[in-house]
Amino acid sequence: MISNNNSSCSQQTKFNLVQVKGTWIRQSDQFQLAEGKLSDAKIYENKSEHGVSWTVVSPVVFTYRVIQCKNILDPTNDTLIWGHLGEEELKHTLSNCKPLKRFVVLDENVNKLYGSQVSQYFKARGVVCKILPLPTTEENKCMELVTKILEEVHEFGIDRRSEPIVAIGGGVCLDVVGLAASLYRRRTPYIRVPTTLLSYIDASVGAKTGVNFAGGKNKLGSYVPPVAAFLDCSFFQTLPPRQISNGMAEMLKMALMKHRGLFELMETEGRKLLHSKLQVCETSPEQEDSATATIRIAIETMLEELAPNLWEDDLDRLVDFGHLISPELEMRILPALLHGEAVNIDMSFMVYVAVQKGLLTVDEKNRIIQCMLSLELPVWHQDCTLELVQKSLKERLKHSAGSLRMPLPTGLGTAEIFHGMIGDGILCQAHKKWTDELSSSGDK
Repeated sequence: MISNNNSSCSQQTKFNLVQVKGTWIRQSDQFQLAEGKLSDAKIYENKSEHGVSWTVVSPVVFTYRVIQCKNILDPTNDTLIWGHLGEEELKHTLSNCKPLKRFVVLDENVNKLYGSQVSQYFKARGVVCKILPLPTTEENKCMELVTKILEEVHEFGIDRRSEPIVAIGGGVCLDVVGLAASLYRRRTPYIRVPTTLLSYIDASVGAKTGVNFAGGKNKLGSYVPPVAAFLDCSFFQTLPPRQISNGMAEMLKMALMKHRGLFELMETEGRKLLHSKLQVCETSPEQEDSATATIRIAIETMLEELAPNLWEDDLDRLVDFGHLISPELEMRILPALLHGEAVNIDMSFMVYVAVQKGLLTVDEKNRIIQCMLSLELPVWHQDCTLELVQKSLKERLKHSAGSLRMPLPTGLGTAEIFHGMIGDGILCQAHKKWTDELSSSGDK
């Protein structure tokens, strides 16, 4: 192809890449000389009076499984050993006679509750296992934890392609282990087993890993999804009610952004689901349907938003609702608020912004706030000042390519992303009404 740019002539040629007997060969469209394995990658060669340049287009494809299962720590359950493998991969692995090895990172609290079961599971399956309990809390979500994992993995020794690192814990544990796995030998497969509702709905089904840095939430990280996430809601039985509420904030986020049916389900059944810890009740098919449907819809809507944009190339993201102010608020008063609680306070304020902009009716606002309260979530906090709101939005503008990209509800289960900066007048009025109406609810 010949093109003219600023009066200088240049010639561009597209090359396909074909692997023949282990060697990659570039071939132009006009001259296909050899047959072999064709890559999706392309090389574009551009010749001009200044010399030669090459542009490489190499698609990166990740395949990962999100699998709901029951009794994952039952030694008769194969999921934790083989669930990440496809049929052909499993056949190949089973034909290999070397002993299985697994490096497992457990949150310290999870280790107290389930550590012996995890150990017994791998022992019963004949797996050589190293279990590393770590204090994976938001306060110490840092590179030191990542380094600790990497040192232990290196000492234990794993095959970086066939022996995935296993993370069992809440969102912090999954994020930290994911970052360590993405760094070890430039990318080692890992498996996520969430034990909290929030990580079950959110952290386990996406690609992001990270740690806090320089006082900022998740300032260091990578986009590397696990090979699989195994979801077993029986872990919820040992969670305190506050942790269930914490996770339901992320479910409510998806409901408000894109699924009216999920919102109405949480509005009518949310309190019962909270108190039952979303466990299936055999004697009550109605409750079983509610728990199953609520979790399923929350995961499906989350995957719909994450899968096409795993690397966040597109910064317009509905899943950022509740995440414009909450990072600053959460880190400022750590550990007073759990992540989902900070997100809910953010969402609560943004509902008032949406009303002030004429996007929501007062009746819709009241229904949303009442739903939040029924889920025992905080809807206001004294540290979420107008100054903090304005600072957070300015930071957002700085790191979002000069556009605010603010997701706001436009109804129950519908939303739009707004790019322009919200005027101080709207913010001031919304914050005043929010404080006047909800400050009596008290700080969480």
